[in-house]
Amino acid sequence: MIPSLNADPTVTILRTVFGHASFQGSQQAIIDRTLAGGHSLVLMPTGGGKSLCYQLPAVILSGLTVVLSPLIALMKDQVDALTRHGIDAGFINSSLSKQERQARMAALAAGAYKLLYVTPERFQKAEFREVIRQREVSLLAVDEAHCVSQWGHDFRPDYTRVGDIRQLLGGPTAVALTATATRDVQRDIIHQLGLQPGDMELFHEGIDRPNLTLAVEEVWGEDDKLRQLCGLLRPEADTAQPSSGSHIVYFTLIKTLDRFSSLLEKEGLPHGCYHGGLNAAERRRMQEAFLSGEHRLILATNAFGMGIDKPDIRTVTHAEVPGSLESYYQEIGRAGRDRLPSRCTLLYDQHDLPMLMEFIRWANPDADFYRRVYHGIEHDLERINSFGIEWYNEQLLGRQARHDRRLDSALLMLERFGTIAHRADGAGDRRQIELRGELPPMLADDEGRAAKLRRDQQKLLAMVEYVRCEGDRRQFLKDYFLGAGSDGAMV
Repeated sequence: MIPSLNADPTVTILRTVFGHASFQGSQQAIIDRTLAGGHSLVLMPTGGGKSLCYQLPAVILSGLTVVLSPLIALMKDQVDALTRHGIDAGFINSSLSKQERQARMAALAAGAYKLLYVTPERFQKAEFREVIRQREVSLLAVDEAHCVSQWGHDFRPDYTRVGDIRQLLGGPTAVALTATATRDVQRDIIHQLGLQPGDMELFHEGIDRPNLTLAVEEVWGEDDKLRQLCGLLRPEADTAQPSSGSHIVYFTLIKTLDRFSSLLEKEGLPHGCYHGGLNAAERRRMQEAFLSGEHRLILATNAFGMGIDKPDIRTVTHAEVPGSLESYYQEIGRAGRDRLPSRCTLLYDQHDLPMLMEFIRWANPDADFYRRVYHGIEHDLERINSFGIEWYNEQLLGRQARHDRRLDSALLMLERFGTIAHRADGAGDRRQIELRGELPPMLADDEGRAAKLRRDQQKLLAMVEYVRCEGDRRQFLKDYFLGAGSDGAMV
C-alpha cells in the first residue's frame, strides 16, 4: 500500500515502497523537477538508477505514467519488481497472447495501472490508441532514448514518432533516459519529442564507472586470441572453471562465435551461446540460463545484453572490435552492476578492421539501393516470395551477391519503418514479405544516406583511436561523450 504523504513524500516513498535509504546522485533533483512538471533528459551509467527517476514520480502523480521501451524482455522484469513493491504496473506487448492483451486493454480502459510499459510500435494499433486516449497521462518516460536518433547506435524508426505519441497522450511531462548520448544525439532526442533545448534540463551523471578496469590487449591471430581469452576466463591455473561471478564474451560474427565455442569446449570451459541465428525460444532459454547461473559464461553477439540486470558480471570481453564507442560503452556497462571490481577487456587484432569496414558499408545502403529494393518488392513480389531472398539478392547484385549483405540491412530497415512485414508461408518453411507502405523519405534521401555512412565511418575511427590510445582511456571516453574540456552541459 502507498503510504500517506508527509512534508517530504519522495523520501517516504523511497524508503517505504522502494526500500532504499537515500537517493543517489541527481535522482532527487530529477524527481522533484518531474513532479513540478519540468521535462528532463537523463544520462546515467548503467546501474545508476535511471528507472527510479520515473517510477517514483509515477507513484505520486495522479494519472498514468507511460513508459516507452524497446526491450520486451525487460518489461516483464520491471513490472514484476514493481508489483512486488505493491505498485500497480503492467505491460502490453507482443509476448502476450491475444486473450492476455485484450484483458489488459480492458483493465487499462477501466483505470488500472499506475505505470504502463509499451513499445512505440504499440501506438500503431488503432484499438490501443483509442483506449489510451481515455486515460489521463501525467508522465511519458522514454527509456533507451538514444534509439530516437538516427545518429544513435541503435536507431529505431518508431522512436521518431515520440513527438506524435506525446501529443496523442495530451502533451504530458517527459523524461528521456539513456546511458549514452553524444551532443548530436541529445539534440535529436529533444527535437523528436517536439521540445526546444530550453524546455528540457540535462542531468548528466557522467560516464565513469570506477569499479570497471578498462583494458585493451593486442593479439595476433586466432591462436593468440584464444590464449588471451582463456587467461581472462581462467586466471587460476589449477581450475577448469571461469573465475567467480558471470562472464560475457562478445563477438561480431556468428561464425567466429561458433568457432570459438568449439575451441573453448576443448579447453574445458563450459558456456552458452546467444546470437540472432537462434530462434526466439532458444534465445529466451539461453538468457534465462545465464540469469539463473546455470551458464556463468556466455558467448554472444551484440543481440545479447539489452535489459540484462545481473549484478555479478565480473568480466566483459570483446573478442572482436565493436563498431562504435556507443556500442562498446553499452556492452561494458553490463559488468559490475553490484559495484564490485570487474574487468572489461578488448582483444584487438588489426585484421578485424577490414571486416568492420565492410559491415559499415553493408549496414548503410545508399538511397539508390533502397529505391531498387523497393521497386523490386513493389513490382515483383510474387517471384521474390516464390524464389526467396537469396534469389532476389542475386537479381540485385549479380555475382557479388554472396559476399554482400546490403539487402539484409535494407529489408531490416524497411521492416522497422513498417514498409514491409514478414509472415510465415503456409508450410512454415520460409518467411514471406508483405508490402504495407511507401518507401520512407529518410531512406530515399541521397544526402542523408551518405551522411549516415560518413558518420558511422567516423564512429569506427573513434573506436580505433580508443584502442590505440596510450593515455587515460577513461578520459578518452569522457571527451568523446561529453566533449573535450566539457562540464557536461548540453550545447
